[in-house]
Amino acid sequence: MSAAPVESETGVWQSKYVWVTVGAVALIFLAAMQSLAVTTVMPVVSADLDGDALYAVAFAGTLATSVIGMVAVGAWCDRGGVLAPLTTAVVLFIVGLVIAGLATSMPVLVAGRLVQGLGTGGQTVALYVVVARVYPPVLHGRVFAAFSAAWVVPSLIGPFLAGAVTEFLHWRWVFLGVAALTVVAFAMVVLRLYRLPLHTDEPATGRIGPRMACAIAVAVGALALSLAGEVGVFAWAAVAASALVIGLAARPLLPRGTLLARPGLPSVVLMRGLIAGALFGAEIYVPYLLIDHYGFSPTWAGLGLTAAALAWAAAADVQGRFGDRLGNARITLLGTSLLVTSTLIAVATALLGLHAAILIAGWAFAGAGMGLMYPRLTVLTLAYSTPQNQGFNSSALSISDSIGAATSIAVMGIVFTALAGTDAAFPAVFAIATGLALLALVPGLRLGHAHEESGTARS
Repeated sequence: MSAAPVESETGVWQSKYVWVTVGAVALIFLAAMQSLAVTTVMPVVSADLDGDALYAVAFAGTLATSVIGMVAVGAWCDRGGVLAPLTTAVVLFIVGLVIAGLATSMPVLVAGRLVQGLGTGGQTVALYVVVARVYPPVLHGRVFAAFSAAWVVPSLIGPFLAGAVTEFLHWRWVFLGVAALTVVAFAMVVLRLYRLPLHTDEPATGRIGPRMACAIAVAVGALALSLAGEVGVFAWAAVAASALVIGLAARPLLPRGTLLARPGLPSVVLMRGLIAGALFGAEIYVPYLLIDHYGFSPTWAGLGLTAAALAWAAAADVQGRFGDRLGNARITLLGTSLLVTSTLIAVATALLGLHAAILIAGWAFAGAGMGLMYPRLTVLTLAYSTPQNQGFNSSALSISDSIGAATSIAVMGIVFTALAGTDAAFPAVFAIATGLALLALVPGLRLGHAHEESGTARS
């Protein structure tokens, strides 16, 4: 108990942690930069490679295969060390970027994006396990606050930088440049982790085959869900079928009782999926509204999200410093209130034609709410975990993210398309986000406590 204050005072930047911290944050930063940059350059890539038919798949494929990477790496970590699975995930991420960067046709680029997704999902889970096995529990909140902050700079400069690279160099360097920088970032991590004892003393022994089969089924379902809007009048049937496949296949990949919001870890994982669906589903329509209704350029519309990114980072830092003092119930109420306030402001702006500044300022509340809740849920996941299931639980959290975002984006997209040309289109998608945020209160008030402030985990 006496070591905790010392660790807290020196923090994650002390000499024995600094290279792991810098390298891990850099890996998160580069993944975020690449994700945001691709959104900017993909229209140019599609035109250059004559790939309009595969435009959506280039995005959906990465999300789908990331689920497979999450499950595989999570199981691998639970069976021993973390260095080998992390290395494999990073290599897949780099190989995918190189394939995409050198692609001469759209099918080849999509293949690169599929490989990249395997690496992205695995890398995220592996880094969570690194945090669990390298840092003392008292510092977990600080580390995940740093991870959240690593998304801020990409959200500020990612679209602009990607556009500049595409205009003055070539779109290929958006992929190849990130690949080169990832090698450097990983070197910082691996040189330090190589000397640390990262194996669990009681490795998991359960079968991985059935879980991998479920992960592949979830990936196929997520990909089908993203394409559901292409089947016209059968869109809702396709959504229902895809959602059924995802729901059935996801159950073995999530803690028992997740879909029923059982107290403890199941509610932690469920809440993460609901708030991810609320924010990421609605956020893609914020710049769309600014362009469509207010005449913003794409660059300025993207910058309209800057306030939310800054608020996310600030709130994540507050959570990292004072999360234990605030408590999980209070963080849930504060975070969901901020998210609901933001989406309701978006509904009112779209419905009443309020000034664009109101939408931009209001969306900052969403960033603040997520900054409080997102890293806190990760801290809780690790606190509820043991060395034998850290990988499983970390992958479950990321899978919930992906499923929540993919499902809400698909449903919102179909609703928006059905109402296109009417004044109800934008208010409808923001109203769906409001409903998801309110629904998150159900698991959010059942999070419980895993003694995360003292580091004593229980499953």
